[in-house]
Amino acid sequence: MTDVVDADELLRRMRRARARAAEEERSWRTRRGELTPTDPEAAREAAVRAVAYEAVLHVLDEVLTPGRRGDRTGDRGPAG
Repeated sequence: MTDVVDADELLRRMRRARARAAEEERSWRTRRGELTPTDPEAAREAAVRAVAYEAVLHVLDEVLTPGRRGDRTGDRGPAG
């Protein structure tokens, strides 16, 4: 059975998810830097994971604070 959650709880969960994604992104970027001199293949994998978490952060930021981050890709959607 699934529990119904109110808007405040949903907001708390999204904020926790954002904090976790930020922590993971930092961790993978640090790991990439540490691995670059010794293991380029593992460094590339770490870079890919860091970018994936960056994407998650971008989405959660847009959900939590719409428009605050600005458009980093230059894509303005169908209108522009």
